[in-house]
Parts: sequence; C-alpha cells; structure tokens
Amino acid sequence: MLPLLFAVSGYLFAYLGFKRHTDLARVLGFKGLLQQPGAKSFLRPKLVDTSAIIDGRIAAVVAAGFLEGDIVIPSFVLEELQSIADSGEPGKRARGRRGLDTVHSLQESGSHVSIIERDFPTVPEVDAKLIRLAKELKACILTTDYNLDKVSQIQGVEVLNINELAHTVKAVVLPGESLRVRVLREGKEEDQGVAYLEDGTMVVIEGGRGHVGEEVDVEVTSILQNPSGKMVFARRTS
Repeated sequence: MLPLLFAVSGYLFAYLGFKRHTDLARVLGFKGLLQQPGAKSFLRPKLVDTSAIIDGRIAAVVAAGFLEGDIVIPSFVLEELQSIADSGEPGKRARGRRGLDTVHSLQESGSHVSIIERDFPTVPEVDAKLIRLAKELKACILTTDYNLDKVSQIQGVEVLNINELAHTVKAVVLPGESLRVRVLREGKEEDQGVAYLEDGTMVVIEGGRGHVGEEVDVEVTSILQNPSGKMVFARRTS
C-alpha cells in the first residue's frame, strides 16, 4: 500500500509542478517557454534589444532562417523605440522609425515573433531589465551592443551578437588574390584610391587616385586586422 501511495503522491507533485510552470509562462505572456508535444529539443527564446532592432539586420537574418525558436520583443524595448521615434532630434527620430519598421518586418516575416508584456518597475535601465527577463525565461539576448554583450555574459546570460555574426561570415580575401572594385574616393596618401567590398571592408588601392568613379582590377598585397575591423591593401593592375 505504501509504495502505491508514494507513487501517486509523486505523480501529483510532478503534475502540479508542471501546471504551475505552464501557468507562469502564460502569465508572463510567453508561450514559447513551453516545449511543444513531440519536439525533439528545447529551443531557447531570443530576446531582442533596442540596438539590434534599430540596426535592422536581424530582419534579414530571421528571413534567411538562421535563427530557430521564438523571437521575443519585450514591451519595454518597444516603448524605448517609440520614445526614440518621437524624439525632436531628426537623426534620433529616423533611427527610432527605422526600428519600428524592423519590428513590422519581423512580424510580417512569418517567423515566431511575439511581444511580451513584462516589465520590472523597480529596474530603471532597459539593459538591466533585459538581463533579468532573460534569466527568468532562460533566454538568450540578441544585440549589437558591445557593453550589453559583456555585462550579460558576466551575469551568465548567453548573447548572440549580430556584429560578431557579420564578422564571421565576411568573405575571406588573401594576399595575391585579384579583385574588381569601384574606386569611390581619393585616399589619404599620394596616388591612393579607396573602394569597399560588398561586406563593407575598406580597400586602399595603390595607383587608384586618378580613377575615382571607375571600376578597376586590383591585386591584394596585404591585409590589416584590428579590433574595429579589417582593411585590405591592393595595387591597381588595370
């Protein structure tokens, strides 16, 4: 009799624990916390911060199918975007409106994008709210903010930084490789011209000063890598 009683009690505790977890997820307004029946693995939700939304590249990343699981935009991030879009400063207002356009694009993409109505009134900073919410939901943060990236990692929250993704997928250019580029402006040094690769990498061209506005063939001579990015040096061959 006792073994049966223990078995029934264990089942009831397990059921009540699961039900409480389910109810909590619904109260928080986030159904993605609940693993769907038959799912093979738990996909962690991605909390999107203001910087990633204003940056805009997240829409292309999501549309390309590189992010699995739920994309979650907290209501306090949306409020910050609205505040920026209502700014009296033209540049700031334009960034805010671009961010709102990105939110609309994400919602229209057909991906699992949701806005969660959750706030922490006693926490004044949006970044701190994001970290706290990520801990509650066992989520990771999607950002382009270097400082938020580092602080989140210190506090044990996983971060997906779009800038790091962009850096990782940049095309590899090696010394001796031939390229065809358009010279956009004169360089700092005599006889130099400046062009850019499709990923935004600057190409400094020896012998390119007199060919601004033209497409020229160049050969890569060296590559300079620094914390802010990569710079390619080349000489004109045509």
